[in-house]
Amino acid sequence: MYQISRLANGCRIASAYLPSMSSICVGVWAGIGSRHESAHQGGISHFIEHMLFKGTTKRTAKAITESVESLGGYLNAFTSEENTCYYARASSRHFATLSDVLMDMAMNPTFLEEELTKEREVILEELAMIMDQPHQRVLEMLNEVCWPNHPLGRCITGTPKTLASMNAERLRRFWGKQYHASNLLVAVAGPLEHRQVVRQLRPLARKLPSGKPPHEKAVRSRQLHPELIHLRRSSEQVQLAIGIKTSSRHDSNHYALRVLNTILGENMSSRLFQSLREDHGLAYSIYSSLGFFNDAGLMVIAAGIEATYIPRSLKLIRQILEELRQKPPSVKEIHQARDYLIGQLELHLENTENHMIWLGEHVLGFGHPPIQNQFQNRLQCVTPNAVWTAAQKTFQPQHMNLAAVGSIAKKQLSSFQHWMS
Repeated sequence: MYQISRLANGCRIASAYLPSMSSICVGVWAGIGSRHESAHQGGISHFIEHMLFKGTTKRTAKAITESVESLGGYLNAFTSEENTCYYARASSRHFATLSDVLMDMAMNPTFLEEELTKEREVILEELAMIMDQPHQRVLEMLNEVCWPNHPLGRCITGTPKTLASMNAERLRRFWGKQYHASNLLVAVAGPLEHRQVVRQLRPLARKLPSGKPPHEKAVRSRQLHPELIHLRRSSEQVQLAIGIKTSSRHDSNHYALRVLNTILGENMSSRLFQSLREDHGLAYSIYSSLGFFNDAGLMVIAAGIEATYIPRSLKLIRQILEELRQKPPSVKEIHQARDYLIGQLELHLENTENHMIWLGEHVLGFGHPPIQNQFQNRLQCVTPNAVWTAAQKTFQPQHMNLAAVGSIAKKQLSSFQHWMS
């Protein structure tokens, strides 16, 4: 199903052959994200993502979108901590057009100053929207306290100060340094065989210049005890987020952590949801999630809770974490969590967009396409003792931090540090 080719200039072309699909999704990936930025460059990768839609040497901004939407398709992009992706999806018969538009965007942006000035205002509005929404603001604050003095602790969008300092020349210089053959991947998912994909993309991709991979500041955690960050704001609920540092995507306990997170809070059957919502009625929304980076990871427990319920809720969360540390989960829980993860992946990969993203993230994250059924097979090998070991290693006071936004005093949250220690 998955194949990858590397051109002479270093550009990689990866494909997922899905003969039963009628659509195709093409993604141009750059191995550059917010963690590769210096403090004064904060938000530049995301700014460039926006600017690549604002015109090329042969297409206006309107022509870019019309080229895809007039075919019944759509065009989008996203920037993460470690990657940026531009992608389009349409009927597979339009593969050539999608490829041409996306490669044109990546290779020939104009960075017109007048367009940059307008787009800066758009991004400032996007940043304001993030900061105005407590459930998003609290996650930004959590990153700040979990990764102090590190790019992972900064907002992907940047700050008003860094955005104000950006001009066309700075963006063009950063783009020229990062958007080159050895740092770009084209990922394709749809009903075309790999040789057809390469035949179409090779003439476009071989024009890319050479370059060097971006510098990545390593994560070095010296935290000794739980930290707390708090923003007092008038609201009906207090938004809480607990960050628990884990290992990287390359660590051997990667799959045990996935099962552990599912048991903890990934779905409605999880211990957090059953306890805080179903048994005690303390929260409408409570969940845990897991994110991995090249050299670190973060498990997040997030909830919206009325201020008077905060102490009780924190005690229950601590109790659940401690129970997972004290004894292995049951075989039934392991099987349910494993089957849930496998089923969710199968549902996720039922469209070409998600399949393209799965492929692109895997190639950039691990250096190769997914191995057929590897995810399922590795999960099948996870035992109760493996999950127990992961919990004992992960749920340690020095790995935990708390962020809160809402109508509550910081002293009402300070017991978190005592409980978690």
